[in-house]
Amino acid sequence: MKPIKFKGTNATYAKDQPEYLSLPLFKVPGSPEGDVVCCWKLTGWERVKLLFTGRLWLSLWTFHKPLTPHRLSVHKREFIKK
Repeated sequence: MKPIKFKGTNATYAKDQPEYLSLPLFKVPGSPEGDVVCCWKLTGWERVKLLFTGRLWLSLWTFHKPLTPHRLSVHKREFIKK
């Protein structure tokens, strides 16, 4: 899977850092938590595997700093309110 641009994208992290994937995202204006939202597109095989296993794995690089809260969803509206 890979991160993709979506309607509302207003920033990109790691844009000029070839050692990382660029991460298009939406910085939520006025968020006291500094909330950012990104979208990932699964390949056909990943979609089938997810359908049958119901499991999604997440790896986070903390660089030995405290872990920030994370949430996953299949609904954009849970993160971006109109």
